[in-house]
Amino acid sequence: MGGCCVIKQGCDASLLLDDTPSFKGEKTAAPNNGSARGFEVIDAIKSAVDKVCAGVVSCADILAIAARDGVVILGGPNWDVKVGRRDSTTASFNGANNNIPPPTSSLANLNSYFAAQGLSQKDMVALSGCGDNNLAPLDLQTPTVFENNYYKNLVSKKGLLHSDQELFNGGATDSQVESYVSSQSAFFVEFVTGMIKMGDISPLTGSNGQIRNKC
Repeated sequence: MGGCCVIKQGCDASLLLDDTPSFKGEKTAAPNNGSARGFEVIDAIKSAVDKVCAGVVSCADILAIAARDGVVILGGPNWDVKVGRRDSTTASFNGANNNIPPPTSSLANLNSYFAAQGLSQKDMVALSGCGDNNLAPLDLQTPTVFENNYYKNLVSKKGLLHSDQELFNGGATDSQVESYVSSQSAFFVEFVTGMIKMGDISPLTGSNGQIRNKC
């Protein structure tokens, strides 16, 4: 399951919730349907963690840490993940549909979606590289390695989605894409910055939300 997403309520594990009589979950929203998976892995981690310290670690924190660990396992950068998030008690099907950029997005649309979450254009370009370890690979050459080939593909006009190629299409982000092609370490540094900022989007803390027994 990827950790690179922009969602309505923040990093609160709302994506993991199934439909209930009171709300429709986010799993089947258009941007997630068929691409968001690995839910059973998160449940297995939660079960193992709760055997050691039941009711302490949230599913939201597990998701954030699993996203980091997945990047590291595939050869990407490491970073400290802030913990202490609590889990949402609800989900928003419409929020997922309206707040995750569709694959037809223009560069202006992408900037708008990310800006609404407090993320800059630089963050948007760097976080787009997380598609490099997505099992619907945006990097068709090395989909199981976290590296800068995603950006090399864009420069070669081989972006898989329209929204990908918009990052290198004669616009304001061309130079940033080129800098990542020239320096993988530059991509890693700015990707980590973006991930940390994304992890700070509207976390539930204190008495807000809950610590779920099952994710």
